Amino acid sequence: MGQVGQFALALAFVVTIYSIAASLLGIRIKNDKLIASGRNAAVAVFVLISTAIGTLGYLFLSSNYSYAYVAEHSNRDLPNYFKISSIWGGQEGSLLFWGWLLTIYTALVVIQNRKRHMSMMPYVTSVLMGTSLFFTSMHLFVANPFQMNAAKIGTQVVGLFTPADGQGLNPLLQDPMMVIHPPMLYLGFVGMVVPFAFAIAALITKQLGDTWIRTTRRWTMAAWGILGTGILLGGFWAYHTLGWGGYWAWDPVENASLMPWLISTAFLHSVMVQEKKGMLKVWNIVLVIMSYVMAVFGTFLTRSGVVNSVHAFAKSPIGGYFLAFIVIALSGSFYLLIDRLPHLKNENQMGSVVSRESSFLFNNLVLLVACFSVLFGTMLPSLSEWVTGDKITVSKPFFDAVDVPIAIFLLFLTGVGPLLAWRKASTNSLKRNFMVPTAVALMTGAVLLAMGVRHFYAWIALVMAAFVGTSIIREFYKGARARSLGTGEGFLESIVNLTMRNTRRYGGYVAHLGFVLLFIGWAGQAFTTDSEFEAGIGGTFQIRSFTVRVDGFEPVQGQNYSGDRVKVGLYKNGKKIANMYPGRRTYKGAEDEQAVSEIAIRESLIEDIYLVFQGPATSDPSGRTGAFHIYLNPLVVWVWIGGVVLGLGTIIALLPNRKSTPVKRRKDESAEEIREGSPIAKSLS
Repeated sequence: MGQVGQFALALAFVVTIYSIAASLLGIRIKNDKLIASGRNAAVAVFVLISTAIGTLGYLFLSSNYSYAYVAEHSNRDLPNYFKISSIWGGQEGSLLFWGWLLTIYTALVVIQNRKRHMSMMPYVTSVLMGTSLFFTSMHLFVANPFQMNAAKIGTQVVGLFTPADGQGLNPLLQDPMMVIHPPMLYLGFVGMVVPFAFAIAALITKQLGDTWIRTTRRWTMAAWGILGTGILLGGFWAYHTLGWGGYWAWDPVENASLMPWLISTAFLHSVMVQEKKGMLKVWNIVLVIMSYVMAVFGTFLTRSGVVNSVHAFAKSPIGGYFLAFIVIALSGSFYLLIDRLPHLKNENQMGSVVSRESSFLFNNLVLLVACFSVLFGTMLPSLSEWVTGDKITVSKPFFDAVDVPIAIFLLFLTGVGPLLAWRKASTNSLKRNFMVPTAVALMTGAVLLAMGVRHFYAWIALVMAAFVGTSIIREFYKGARARSLGTGEGFLESIVNLTMRNTRRYGGYVAHLGFVLLFIGWAGQAFTTDSEFEAGIGGTFQIRSFTVRVDGFEPVQGQNYSGDRVKVGLYKNGKKIANMYPGRRTYKGAEDEQAVSEIAIRESLIEDIYLVFQGPATSDPSGRTGAFHIYLNPLVVWVWIGGVVLGLGTIIALLPNRKSTPVKRRKDESAEEIREGSPIAKSLS
């Protein structure tokens, strides 16, 4: 069966080359049939790569260990849903999965635009297929998932063999969250290629207005939202699986996913300035290029062995190919950009420093500074080792010291932007718009100080959250109140209709509210309390107002694991509030019989009780005493709630605007209230 996948990859390689050649030659000689042939070839590549990945999935489900990749990442006792996720559990399969998602995006783009943007689409197809050609080359010649298990003497292959069972999937990946977290990250990474392809096509054809931006805005927003979801799912997995009490450690691979997300965030804000004012054209091209390059760079970091990470694959020669691809993509893109600079002149000038377009530009600068600081901290250990031979250690304290202040400042800008007018904000409008949010923020700060909050960054983050949250709620309130007065709708109905009539604006506000909730959750890290203890049956340990009591140990047996589970009673102020069940599991086939903790968490809106069973206590050779680590993590649940709200805002912003509804004038409403130019009329238009 593997021969089918191998043949599909080889044929995809040939068809990809044909698609590029047909698209470029067709636009050169203005042959519509040749252009259509290149477009159809792109769809055919999707079918072929789908065949290859379907074949690999079949090999996993049928436990065919004659193939090295299957034997290395699965075994007979592995549940089927983990066998499917094993496709992206290693180097070769995850690359194939990346390439497959790329062909899905490509097929959707060429089908959607088969009768639109006729002068740009052949170049869009060529760029998409050029990226696909790189990945197909990797599948065939560097990291082939269909290699057979071969017996070797030295480097000489002396025969093929099939092991009786596989080595099994990495125990840390045997978690339901890892079935969906990597695909979401890959979907976000790969999605960045669509705006990149249109930007390059726009540069080549010199169609550098806002047509390419309007065409790709939803593609970019979808990729941005999916990547953000993948990042949060990764944090959720880390929190519930790794057992260190946190969800973000500034790990190099975590950082690699954050960087393209930061740059695409800047792009989504600055495109509004180009659409409304014809400004920031160069900015937008640069941001799109860098979003794409950073997405590929993240894949390079994961696979090159340049950085050490729990998320990274083993070091392999594939990193060099990725680095070469990045250099080629950057060089070609910026050559085109520099050549087309005369066509990228702004149509308007910045009217005032105190304006919405100015705040967006400033927001972009801060986001780029944040991205650069993350990149610098991530690469500094490797760079220092290459240059001096000594590896500098860069860890969480460095990133917290540099990036936390930047993040808080970005939160502030999130609240300021909507309060400023385009072109220039008047003094009266500034007073009117800033008065209430500032007052609420100051009162929040005073209350927090009275409650004993003295951690500066946590205090300022919560104060900024109050400022931004108030400004967003006021925007909804003012618009809904004006609409309610003008149409006679109920207040909640007005909020819904207002949102659906301008989904981009109000979806953005909902997304910003999600950020506010995320910051509330992040601020809670400043107040985490933790302690380690040992206890046998009947033993207790107290931390603040909570007491835990060990009630018993029991063995557990699963389909492909065995281990121990501890029953622990949780008490608050002497009253029992829950039972918790932390444990340890050893998975069949895992190297060195690696044991993995099963975390017990009692979540609430105020704080989480997070309990880790670390195994038998070293101080008791009899094994009747357990070693535990307990954390009290305030406000963590608001991170997950904020992520849901952020996702909801993204979905709303992706929806088309609902058509306007006629004004239902109320009997007690004067003509003056709905005259042209009044706030009510503006809210309805």
